Amino acid sequence: MIILADAGLHAHLLPLTFTRPVGALRPGILTIGEAWARMTEMPVGYRTEAYLQPKHPLHADQAVIEVVGGLLPTPDVVGAVLDLEPGQMLLSGQRVLAFHGEGVGGPSIADWSIPPAYLRPVQFTGELVLIERPWHMYQHCGRAIVNDFALLTEGRRSQPISALNTVVGDPSLIFLEQGAEVEASILNTKNGPIYLGRGAEIMEGCMVRGPVALGEGAVLKMGAKVYGPSAFGPECRVGGEVNNSVLQGYSNKGHDGFLGNSVLGEWCNLGADTNNSNLKNTYGTVQAFSYATDVQVDTGLQFCGLVMGDHSKSGINTMFNTGTVVGVAANVFGGGFPPKHVPSFVWGGAEGFSEHTLSKALETAQRVMERRHVPLTVIDRAILEHVHQTTARQRG
Repeated sequence: MIILADAGLHAHLLPLTFTRPVGALRPGILTIGEAWARMTEMPVGYRTEAYLQPKHPLHADQAVIEVVGGLLPTPDVVGAVLDLEPGQMLLSGQRVLAFHGEGVGGPSIADWSIPPAYLRPVQFTGELVLIERPWHMYQHCGRAIVNDFALLTEGRRSQPISALNTVVGDPSLIFLEQGAEVEASILNTKNGPIYLGRGAEIMEGCMVRGPVALGEGAVLKMGAKVYGPSAFGPECRVGGEVNNSVLQGYSNKGHDGFLGNSVLGEWCNLGADTNNSNLKNTYGTVQAFSYATDVQVDTGLQFCGLVMGDHSKSGINTMFNTGTVVGVAANVFGGGFPPKHVPSFVWGGAEGFSEHTLSKALETAQRVMERRHVPLTVIDRAILEHVHQTTARQRG
């Protein structure tokens, strides 16, 4: 079987990984784990933080191949991983990508940083796509969509596309699953495919430039303008203008306003006319808060917008500066720009914050999830309780 290990990346991918393993991130149509399972036709487990393990089991009861959780399963890398023999490890230079263990015990965190001498190295020289920082989600979104599109549509026929649409580019790069709908919209596939999951809908008057993916039940609202690469997970509601952004699932940006070069977790909601900046007036590189170092770090990117953890929300007319990072279960509102790092479980904005109590946050989460017929389980509650406890220092 395949084990996707956080491999020292958990802190670097916060706040997205507060509530999921690295391998459960969704940079394209599928999560990384779902893509590995389909590519290899093997069961997939996760080696992650102890508090996340009950929701994302390890299932390691046999000798396994353990892979760094942020590694996208492109055909070349999957072939190299499956060719590993017991006692071998896959490297790209000195970067460890995978281990084929000879027993049920997994590698240590240190083994991912320094190749252990007791394993035989195998060098990988093909295409390498790694998610190691939150902004890598939108940077590699296009490659993930192309990979997932080929995986999901090979040998299958799309549902018919209405003649009321205008298609620019290759119509074969548009795929509608059962129950998906698109009417009176402009669909451009010159730069990549457009995928609609089961029951997804693109309403009238939308302008979509691929690569773009809508998960099961997701909706683009009337007149939306979407520039790819962008991916919207299951049950997302998206309107206004979106450029090169990723919503993990069950999140809403349902109204006018701009979202660019951004990543939102699950169960987020952006109020009407929420906008983010994705480019500094100086055109310099953007800094963003890193949970791993507890300081602002240089992303090395000219374009970097908003990173938001699960269950966070913004009020109407909220403005986010370039490189803003919002934690879990935060509620941001009011005039002016809030700080570039908004801690988890707070209410407020530019004029300051007060604590969003755990009990109130759980009540809200339950109501929000019930609207999509998803229960807030005991395990979900325990995860949010753990995040609340471990982020107390950041709330002062």
